[in-house]
Amino acid sequence: MIEQTDLAGSFTLPGTSIAVNRMGYGTMQLAGRDGDKFVWGPPRDVEGAVAVLREAIASGVNHIDTSDYYGPHVTNQIIRKALSPYPDELVIVTKVGARRGADGSWIPATSGEDLTAAVHDNLRNLGLDVLDVVNLRSMFSVHGPAEGSMEAPLTVLAGLQQKGLIRHIGLSNVTATQIAEARRITPIVCVQNMYNLVQRTDDALIDDLARPEIAYVPFFPLGGFSPLQSAALSDIATQLEATPMQVALAWLFQRSPNILLIPGTSSVKHLRENLKASTLELTSDLVSRLDSIGRANNN
Repeated sequence: MIEQTDLAGSFTLPGTSIAVNRMGYGTMQLAGRDGDKFVWGPPRDVEGAVAVLREAIASGVNHIDTSDYYGPHVTNQIIRKALSPYPDELVIVTKVGARRGADGSWIPATSGEDLTAAVHDNLRNLGLDVLDVVNLRSMFSVHGPAEGSMEAPLTVLAGLQQKGLIRHIGLSNVTATQIAEARRITPIVCVQNMYNLVQRTDDALIDDLARPEIAYVPFFPLGGFSPLQSAALSDIATQLEATPMQVALAWLFQRSPNILLIPGTSSVKHLRENLKASTLELTSDLVSRLDSIGRANNN
């Protein structure tokens, strides 16, 4: 086993005995694409997707992020095909709160019936009796956090937790106000929002979550469908004999100890490149130069 990810350290989810390596893996890119429908249908190469998952686990990844609305159902079925029976130390984190329309759209699905069905879909397609962590995705806006009460759907998930179907609950695409409301209803172990070297809206939130040691898991850590581009980033990568994406991931590791990374890829080559980011050390001067990229793009 190539324990590359151990070099980034591990993080224990608050109030639990669950320790995950800070370098994880996100499965969104394992689903296919059908014209303008992203994350839709099976990939062209299912066995290639299986190989990526197995390589991730062999390299020390023990935190996989997924959702049954990826595909829909596709990524969870591939995870089961590739990894079941699952290693004891593997933590699978999934999301509920949305469903896919026939046109590939992302539709809010937060009624009690929707959430219960989503939890059972995840259990069935992953081949599990209980889900380690379920993130409730806020869908008041598809494009980013927007205010609105999370009490009703969180109460449903807390009820499913009491029934033994969910171990722990997290949040996705949320505001600080929503997190505070959620924590009054049930313990929250992680928050998953968009954040990267350039997209820095959650700077203060990350620091606030670090104090109670709630994990912050940035989605699109490399920019998502529009990869990060910066001349300064490229210059630093050249200096370190690394790729710009490796430097961007290394910066996130050094940004705060409660940040867990889940970069996704459908390529074994790119997976290996991402994992190497956990071995990349940045000096304080380089961190300052990278910080300035974010400040320039958020002013």
